[in-house]
Amino acid sequence: MEKNNYKLKDLDKLVSLAKRRGIIFPSSEIYGGLASVWDYGPVGVEIKRNVKNLWWKSFVTERDDIFGLDASILMHPNVWKASGHLDSFSDPLVECSETGKRYREDHIFILEVQTKKENKIISIEASDEDEAKNKVKDKILSIIPLNESKSSNNPSPDGGTLSEPRNFNLMFKTFIGPVEDSSATVYLRPETAQAMFVNFLNVLNSSRKKIPFGIAQQGKSFRNEITPGNFTFRTREFEQMEMEFFCSPEEDESWHDYWINFSLDWFKKYGLRDENLMIRKHDKNELPHYSKASSDIEYLFPWSWGELETISNRTDYDLKAHSELSGKDLSYFDQENNNRYTPFVIEPAMGADRSVLAFLCDAYCEEETEKETRTLLKLHPDIAPIKIAVLPLSRNEKLTEYSRNIFDKINSIYETQYDDTQSIGRRYRRQDEIGTPLCVTVDFESVEEDNSVTIRHRDTMKQIRVNSDNLIEAIHDQLKSFS
Repeated sequence: MEKNNYKLKDLDKLVSLAKRRGIIFPSSEIYGGLASVWDYGPVGVEIKRNVKNLWWKSFVTERDDIFGLDASILMHPNVWKASGHLDSFSDPLVECSETGKRYREDHIFILEVQTKKENKIISIEASDEDEAKNKVKDKILSIIPLNESKSSNNPSPDGGTLSEPRNFNLMFKTFIGPVEDSSATVYLRPETAQAMFVNFLNVLNSSRKKIPFGIAQQGKSFRNEITPGNFTFRTREFEQMEMEFFCSPEEDESWHDYWINFSLDWFKKYGLRDENLMIRKHDKNELPHYSKASSDIEYLFPWSWGELETISNRTDYDLKAHSELSGKDLSYFDQENNNRYTPFVIEPAMGADRSVLAFLCDAYCEEETEKETRTLLKLHPDIAPIKIAVLPLSRNEKLTEYSRNIFDKINSIYETQYDDTQSIGRRYRRQDEIGTPLCVTVDFESVEEDNSVTIRHRDTMKQIRVNSDNLIEAIHDQLKSFS
């Protein structure tokens, strides 16, 4: 696949394209929208479905040691007590004294800057220090996270001063049944992982699989984030692609390394550039309570580096915690070695929405032509929502009939779109902007002379003429040129 040397620096360009071309819309837009909630349009839902299907194919169906699961969003409250979410799943919250706006304490940085007139103390909201620095035009004399500030009078990013931090639980609470009291309290799951732990015995017994093996799941999770933002990067409702890999305690570190490399290769395979990816190992002071070691696969988004996936060594924490609270023995008996142990777990946890966003950012490209700037998405063909567009040169009756036959032939094999509105140039641009790899153009020569059509390549705009009898083979060869 041809390299895309363009680097998207302005996220607003992608947001505009996404709305214009039916990729992602603001949710409930006719009512003014809902902050950081998004709907996938006709094009976007296919991109997301392709990403999820490719993940499932690589992590589940192409392997014989991973099993799928589709668990309920609502679970027994004790699941979240055992996992620690009820007690520790919270973010430190600070509030502006003037506006009442709330921020995550770990997303606020205090800076001393030098302006033309004076030195002053300001605060910036950002996901990390680099992003905070990029938002400041003045000379930076010092920068520290808010939680390291010794002052009790720290400025707010939008005026006023910041309050002392307090913990804010991120789980959404709801009730089962007609009475809203404590006995009916349940939670929308904040992660898909726990369902795989509480179903460990069910999968073990029904699959008759020996360790090592994994359980994978895709599905919605919900977190009442204090400061969602950056388009679909951080939202309160999101979709996860997670896998829990159960192994012996002696093999945990080798399996951890294996899944880090496996995941990184998966992102590269489907188009993310090497220079936009990195592995960041977690420091000890940022490890979750359940983790022995964690590493993030990060992507260089337009605003800064951001997490795509975390691969964690969760040790035997979860199975032991659920064993203790439920009273069920979740250990494993190894017949070959005649010993019993609680398996360790390696967890590759990937965000479907973040992955889609990364693939869109990496694919976004602008090219200068003689007449205009051509915008296109250089998506991998397996991720592209439409593989082939069939474009008759006009709505002439003979062309339409011939083109429809071509469409039916291709659409039985590849996701295909038929488009006969506006000029051929505008139709090419529309297909470029949603990432369609190939366009098949039908003209009068196709019908009246040579029974041939033109195939146009998205990235190079090169065109070849092929006989329609050999069209499927030619399309197959052309699609291979992108990989």
